[in-house]
Amino acid sequence: MISMNDHNYDNLTLHTDKYQINMMYAHWVQGSLNNMAVFEAYFRKLPFGNGYAVFAGLERIVTYIQNLAFSEEDIHYLQQQEEKYKDGFLDELRNFKFSGHIHSVAEGTLVFPNEPLIRVEARIFEAHLIETALLNFMNYQTLIATKASRIKQVALNETLLEFGTRRAQEADAALWGARASYIAGFHATSNLRAGKLFGIPTKGTHAHAWIQDHDTEEEAFWKFAEALPDQVSLLVDTYDTLKSGVPNAIKTAKLLERMGKKMQSIRIDSGDLAYTSKRSREMLDDAGLQYVKIIASGDLDENIIINLKAQEAEIDVWGVGTQLITAADQPSLGGVYKLVEREKNGVCEPVIKISGNPEKYQIRV
Repeated sequence: MISMNDHNYDNLTLHTDKYQINMMYAHWVQGSLNNMAVFEAYFRKLPFGNGYAVFAGLERIVTYIQNLAFSEEDIHYLQQQEEKYKDGFLDELRNFKFSGHIHSVAEGTLVFPNEPLIRVEARIFEAHLIETALLNFMNYQTLIATKASRIKQVALNETLLEFGTRRAQEADAALWGARASYIAGFHATSNLRAGKLFGIPTKGTHAHAWIQDHDTEEEAFWKFAEALPDQVSLLVDTYDTLKSGVPNAIKTAKLLERMGKKMQSIRIDSGDLAYTSKRSREMLDDAGLQYVKIIASGDLDENIIINLKAQEAEIDVWGVGTQLITAADQPSLGGVYKLVEREKNGVCEPVIKISGNPEKYQIRV
């Protein structure tokens, strides 16, 4: 069994590719570790066939760089590598602190291919170390922010909720994906940790399991309403949305009205959302519950939302999860980090990578 044992999971200093450490070692051996270098991070192709991207990830990058420090545990691990790094190099790592400069566009900025998003000016020794993590954070969060923005563009006047945590590729993806979505215009997240760390509003209803855990759907609705009378949002598609769920939600709403309370919303998570939402709206309005909103969820994305709107679906709030947090139709951004200047004999000179693939290099005038 592979386990973390007592390792410090939160230390991201070794969140890098091994070849970065090997290049740092080679610079140390050659005595060139203090030479200045300039790297630029950018992407070559817009994701999703979109007309722009939304930059995100800077907060994560800055925090990562501020906390860079090789622990004795890190040094011990590097001592065990087959490269047999010399002790002097490991001592250099013990004293490592990023001393360079980072220039970046602001998060939430609309950005385009082949323009620098982040510019790193630092000793070559430092600039190599941060490449992998910088791209990791920038690529993922910019991708999710762009996807969120696409969804925002087709749902400008409705509330958007990020519901992706359970389908995200691990905890960090859920956390920072929630933040990237919020940057791009989403109104709230279901992830409480993201709410706590970043001040994002949080929203939630209840699961189908709550209904299944009671003798009847009506009982389940009322017990939930008793517990949270000012925050009642009921999931109505556990058994039959129109024959059971909505009628029982209406009964609950009427009981709440007698208490001087108002039910906030119902949520539909499956089925023909256009037809079901329209019928649900009619049923709610006929019962005098025009104030009750309808939430839709269930593998939504911008394409499904625009189709539902074309069908005049009666949906006030969209809960978007899997398709957003995984960027299902565009799994990676492909951002790169390229050396554009190097120090030679005390003078900085421009450099460029030439490739057989024309899209992999550009000349900036």
